[in-house]
Amino acid sequence: MTIHRSRGHATYPARIQLVMAANPCPCARPAGDTACECSALHRRRYLARLSGPLLDRIDLRVTLPPLTSAQLAPDGAAESSGAVLARVLAARQAAAERWARLGRRANAEVSGAHLRDRAWRLPPAVTRQLVTHLDRGTLSARGLDRVVRVAWSVADLDGRDRPGADDVAEAMYLRGGLR
Repeated sequence: MTIHRSRGHATYPARIQLVMAANPCPCARPAGDTACECSALHRRRYLARLSGPLLDRIDLRVTLPPLTSAQLAPDGAAESSGAVLARVLAARQAAAERWARLGRRANAEVSGAHLRDRAWRLPPAVTRQLVTHLDRGTLSARGLDRVVRVAWSVADLDGRDRPGADDVAEAMYLRGGLR
């Protein structure tokens, strides 16, 4: 981890996974809940407490709707934990092999500069939506790099050697609903 300040910077060894959760509203009721009496302005002020620069550093932002009783009942269609573990291990191995010559083990560790290097840069047809969001200002350069890293992970989890447009679209959705 590198901390930059006006008089210099310091680098510390760190490897963490930060998981954060926030309610969509100060009253903690789901969006659209009829029992919620908070105004739209009140909700916006509440969510604005999470600063843009902080949110820009979060790779995955997923809104989870409340579960219904039907969703809680197992229907047998879910992937087993063992199968998920096997896919995750295979994906981590693929990433480790891909980035080994850079001294990296995971997609999250690869710098944006390396992702934009000719050897790893995704073709324009794959990143068209990302570039549009970047040009509109709805995605920062840091955010673009984060989406590309997640797209590599999505492709790895599906057993592909490079992300395609669908992987980038899924990564954009996981970034916070960008379309």
